[in-house]
Amino acid sequence: MAERIQEAAPGTERREPAGAVRAATRDLAGRLRALPRPSPRARHVISLAALVLVATAVYTRLGMVRFDLYRATSLDLTLFDQVVRGFSHFSAPTSPLRGFTLDKGMDFNQLGEHFSPILAVLAPLYWIHDGPETLIFAQAALFALAIPPLWVFTRRVLGTGPAYLVAVAYALSWPLARALNFDFHEAAFAPLITAVMIERYSAGRQGHAVTAAAALLLVKEDMGLMVAGFGAYVVTRGRRLDGITYIAAGVGYTLYARALMIPAVGGDPEMYWAYGQFGPDLPHAALTAVSDPLGTLGTLFSPQVKLDTWAFLLWPTLLLCLFSPLTLMAVPQLLERMLSDRLHWWITDFHHSAFTVVVLLCAGVDGAARLGRLLHRRKEIPERSTALVWATGVCLVAVTLVPRFPFDQLIRPEFYERPPDIAAAEQAVATVPSGVMVEAVNHVGPHLSARTTTLLWTDKPPAAPWIVADTTRFAYPWGSVDRQRQRVDELRQLGYQTVFEREGYVVLHRPGTAPP
Repeated sequence: MAERIQEAAPGTERREPAGAVRAATRDLAGRLRALPRPSPRARHVISLAALVLVATAVYTRLGMVRFDLYRATSLDLTLFDQVVRGFSHFSAPTSPLRGFTLDKGMDFNQLGEHFSPILAVLAPLYWIHDGPETLIFAQAALFALAIPPLWVFTRRVLGTGPAYLVAVAYALSWPLARALNFDFHEAAFAPLITAVMIERYSAGRQGHAVTAAAALLLVKEDMGLMVAGFGAYVVTRGRRLDGITYIAAGVGYTLYARALMIPAVGGDPEMYWAYGQFGPDLPHAALTAVSDPLGTLGTLFSPQVKLDTWAFLLWPTLLLCLFSPLTLMAVPQLLERMLSDRLHWWITDFHHSAFTVVVLLCAGVDGAARLGRLLHRRKEIPERSTALVWATGVCLVAVTLVPRFPFDQLIRPEFYERPPDIAAAEQAVATVPSGVMVEAVNHVGPHLSARTTTLLWTDKPPAAPWIVADTTRFAYPWGSVDRQRQRVDELRQLGYQTVFEREGYVVLHRPGTAPP
């Protein structure tokens, strides 16, 4: 009887389960401690993989929200969608849309505008999903994949802590934000390739660096100038023959691509000559630059918007990129932009700065290392302290610039708001049959590109039996909404019939219209 009372005592009942739990917890903890711990290398791989995946997800989110809410545009998302689709079908990378806008016909080979054969590597992705959404994801992944080589380079030069800070600064950088907010461009390849090129050269793997340089040439015809700039940097490192080889190969490739390869596929090598203030061609421009160096120098900083762009390019490195000869790699591309007569090349609004963002960051890393060594010799300041302070500052600058550029949209509820006209746009798109040729207003074209031959709706004589117009929202290349509305009335007089009209979207059809 006493034994039964003791077994039933409340305090005894509570102690035995608690003791069992503690024993099981100790046993589990012991088993966990006995498991092999990841090596430092494995931990870094996991951390970098997580950073790449998060960056890819965020970048894709930005692009897909813009696409879903009809903020993406035919120039240039539909254009590149048509090009990569051509590669995926093992045919010429033609863009009917660009050929129509340039009056060069529906079979215009896009390599005749910009020689970017590297786009062919995206073709297999179209075998998985054939549509412009694939390009949005591909661009996001390409930008994010520059993080590991940038981290490796920075860790080798400055240490592990600064490497992570610089990687985050790159991931948040405004040139990426601008590029991701403007459809898709071949610039998506540049950060990854330049990061690999710089890191491999730093590691002494010359063959790998040469391979990366060759890949960079395939991004765009003017990337030969960036390779030449890299050659100038190599010369400063004491490898004169290697540097001269890079310079000769880079300049030679750009001249060859413009003079021979672009015309060979029907392009005009003078299409992007934007230096009329210096002369009608390169020899005259070079002569002007030599004869009037002060005037040429002034062109780099006037008007005021150029100074703003210079500041936004250099300040994210706290100006220390100017301490490094690696900046020479970016100089040709920056000169190409700032000496031109084209406003959209100067400003920060588009994708142009994405070509040099990694180069300037790596130059900043090198500049910080040089400054650290100088301060260590003169004032006995530890080099690693200088590196950590600089990298922290760079990361903070990147964070403070976020509200000024498109990444800020991702934390604003209004960015995700779905206005009533989106439903009307979707209905307008659904009204157009698959397999037809259609001229579509700029912000509707990407939603038709996967299943129709999509052209840009312009003020030219109509070329397609189907037209999707917008009479309420201004769209490129129209001068005003009034003109867009007037053009719809003119198309009706030409025999086009209205088959859908709502919230300003108008779908017109004229049976029997033959393509030009």
